Amino acid sequence: MLDMLVVGGGYVGLSVALAVKQAAPHLSVEVVEAAPEDAWKKDPRASAIIAAAIRMLEVFGIWDRIEPEAQPITRMIVTDSKTSDPVRPVFLTFDGAVEEGRPFAYMIPNVAMVGALRDACAKAGVAIRHGLRATGFENGPAAAALTLSDGTVLSARLVVACDGVRSKLRDMAGIKTITWDYGQSGIVTTVEHERPHGGCAEEHFLPAGPFAILPLKGNRSSLVWTERTEEADRLVSADDLVFEEELERRFGFKLGSIRAVGDRRAFPLGLTLARAFVAPRLALAGDAAHGIHPISGQGLNLGFKDVAALAQTVVEADRIGLDIGDLNVLERYQEWRRFDTFRMGVTTDVLNRLFSNDVSPIRAMRDFGLGLVDRLPGLKSYFIREAAGTGGGAEQPRLLAGQPL
Repeated sequence: MLDMLVVGGGYVGLSVALAVKQAAPHLSVEVVEAAPEDAWKKDPRASAIIAAAIRMLEVFGIWDRIEPEAQPITRMIVTDSKTSDPVRPVFLTFDGAVEEGRPFAYMIPNVAMVGALRDACAKAGVAIRHGLRATGFENGPAAAALTLSDGTVLSARLVVACDGVRSKLRDMAGIKTITWDYGQSGIVTTVEHERPHGGCAEEHFLPAGPFAILPLKGNRSSLVWTERTEEADRLVSADDLVFEEELERRFGFKLGSIRAVGDRRAFPLGLTLARAFVAPRLALAGDAAHGIHPISGQGLNLGFKDVAALAQTVVEADRIGLDIGDLNVLERYQEWRRFDTFRMGVTTDVLNRLFSNDVSPIRAMRDFGLGLVDRLPGLKSYFIREAAGTGGGAEQPRLLAGQPL
């Protein structure tokens, strides 16, 4: 019987397995991943990782390996305009530093992050089973039984579901969700541009949704481009000439000529919040617990916060001799994370509805609000600390403060 079995071998699944195994080496921990062994090497995407999560990677001992591939975000600007506007006034700017020498976030290629986490898991003694899905889940008084797609049945005191926003394990455990569709899709791709970005990230609020430009190493940027689903499907399937013409209308020419160089994909956007984060012998983490709009760039980082809270809950329970899969133990994790998650879900929902429209009175109101925040340094500093996850507070998990478990 295993102590902990993680279903899902992405950022969140690998991180929670590594955090627990490093802090409690005597616990047996395995990961089950549905994708083939080398599939992660083909992921062209990059993700914005906040300062608090970087602290956790430092505790894991893998940040020195990742940092050469990471692009610091040194500045962020926010605009609100129509696609046809010849000039896009800047309503809000943020300096990127939360403390000396530490930007509030980095853009990190997915392959760099996952590769470092996988190697660290192997070194710590975490086995990864590839190409297998969970097809059955049953609670028991002392362990849960997980049936895999090859017929194998594994038992573990605690199963952690990190299998995405459409989590099969969550459904098998009978956990309901609050879900709705925004009728939008997020187009993700990479572009090259003529001039350097200087580490500046931009968020343009356009009538169809936010258009985010996120800096990568070299003269490249990652785009998260929100459109109505029908338009997103048309753009993704269009030829390069049409796609780049539409891209130029939104991106502008501040960085010179631009060229799309990465695969382009469209992902449907919606809000999914699990009604419970735990059940007997089961904990949800990452997108299995919550899927939110990318307007705030906090979706993945919510998952890292889950990792820090769940790992601390498990390790501290083990140290005092408690059963790590007992519902009373797991409810501490739920209490720790559920309010913050629901707050962020509501916040992103309101922001998306507020900014993804072209109603003149609403535009005037939101532009006034952005301009007001820009003129209040104390409020701007608070927002940037909150975005970076360094706001502190009594409930800050140790890993996010850079402290080992």
